[in-house]
Amino acid sequence: MAEAYIIDAVRTPRSIGKMGKGALSTMHPEHLAASVLEAIKDRNHLDTADVDDVIWGVSAAMGLAAGDVGRNAALDAGYDVKAGGVTLNRFCGSGLTATNLGAGMIMSGMHDVVVAGGSEMMSYANYYGQKLREGGFGGGGMGSGNPRLQAKHPQSNQGVCADAIAAIENISRPELEAFGVESQRRADIAIKEGRFAKSTITVHDDDGNVLLDHEEYPRPDTTTEGLAQLKPAFEMFLNLPSEPNGKTYGELITQVYPDVDIKPIHHVGISSGVVDGASAILLTSKEYAEKHGLKPRARIVAMAEIGDSPTLMLNAPVPAAKKVLAKAGLTKDDIDVWEVNEAFAVVAEKFIRDLDLDRAKVNINGGSIALGHPIAATGPILIGTALDELERSGGRYGLITMCAAGGMAPAIIIERI
Repeated sequence: MAEAYIIDAVRTPRSIGKMGKGALSTMHPEHLAASVLEAIKDRNHLDTADVDDVIWGVSAAMGLAAGDVGRNAALDAGYDVKAGGVTLNRFCGSGLTATNLGAGMIMSGMHDVVVAGGSEMMSYANYYGQKLREGGFGGGGMGSGNPRLQAKHPQSNQGVCADAIAAIENISRPELEAFGVESQRRADIAIKEGRFAKSTITVHDDDGNVLLDHEEYPRPDTTTEGLAQLKPAFEMFLNLPSEPNGKTYGELITQVYPDVDIKPIHHVGISSGVVDGASAILLTSKEYAEKHGLKPRARIVAMAEIGDSPTLMLNAPVPAAKKVLAKAGLTKDDIDVWEVNEAFAVVAEKFIRDLDLDRAKVNINGGSIALGHPIAATGPILIGTALDELERSGGRYGLITMCAAGGMAPAIIIERI
C-alpha cells in the first residue's frame, strides 16, 4: 500500500456563528471555503492541474451551501479546471471523513494529490433554517425526519442526548463544568503562545481588507462559579414534541433506554460554540512529494469509521478510537496527542474515562467548548491542531476522532515526520 503524506494543514480563525455579528457571516459559503483552498495552493506553490480531487465536507447543505461546494470553491480559489471537486456529508464528521477518503485514494494508488477539508457557515445555516421555519418548512429537531426510520431507530436532539449520556454514566454537572473551564484555560494559553499560528490564515474580503485574523469565540475569563449560574440549554427540548411522530425528544430516548432519568445539565459553557470556519489538508503520495520537492509533515497511519447507537448519537468516538488503534497495530500508550471533539463536555469526559487516558494528552490546546465547532470544518482543524502540537512537543503519534449525528465517528492516526 502506498504512503499518504500530509504536506500542509490550514484553517480560518473561528467567527461567531450569528448573522451580522460574526466577522465571517457576510461571506458566501463558497468564498469561505475558497479562502483555505487558496492558502493551501499559495503556501505550497501547488500546481493545481495536478490535483486529482478536492474532497469537501459540508453538513448544513442548504441554500447557498447546497451545491458542490468543493468544486465551486476550488474554481473560486483559482484552481485549474482539471482539479475535480466533490462534496459529502457525514454531519460533524464530514471534514474528517473527506480527509480519510482522500488519504485512502492516495494509499490505493489511484490519486497522487488530494486537497481535503470542510467548511460551515453556521450563521447562514441558522438564518436560512429560520426562514424555512417561518415559511412553514422543517421542524426544530436534530434527528431524522423519516417516520419509518424514527420507528426503528429513534433519534433525538443532540443536547438531550448529551444530558442522557451524562445521566447514564453518572457524570455530574460540576464535573462537566470543570472540564469546560479547563478547555478555556488551555485554549487561552495556546492562543497567547501562538500555538495555532502555523495553521491559521487571515481571511480577507474581495477588496483585500481583513475580515478576521483572530479567534472570536473564546471566553478566557470563564469560571466554575460563572458556569454554575447558567441555565441548561436543552431543557426546553426534553418535553418538546418532535417531528414526525409527536413523541417528545426525551421520549425518543426513553423508549430505547427506559431506565434513564434525563436531567438537563448541558449549557453554553459546556457545549461546543456555534461558529463559522473552514479548513483544508494537502495530501500527496510519497512519490509526488519527492518529485516536486514538497516536505511532508506527517504520514497517515490508519483510518476508521464506525457507528454506534443512533439514539444516544454521541458515543461512537470510543469504539472508533479502539478500531483505528487496532488497524494501526498500536495501543493507547503509543499516542502522544489525542484530539476528540468537544461537541459536548460529556463526549470528551466519557472518552477520557472509558479509555483511561492521561488528561494531559487530550485536547492539549483546548477544544470546541472554548474555540467553537464549525461542524464540517472541525475534523481537519483537529488534524492540523494535533500535527502542530506533535511538532511543538516532539511527539510521534496523534489520534483524532469526533462524534457525528446518526451515532457515527470517523477516526485517523497520524505520525509526525
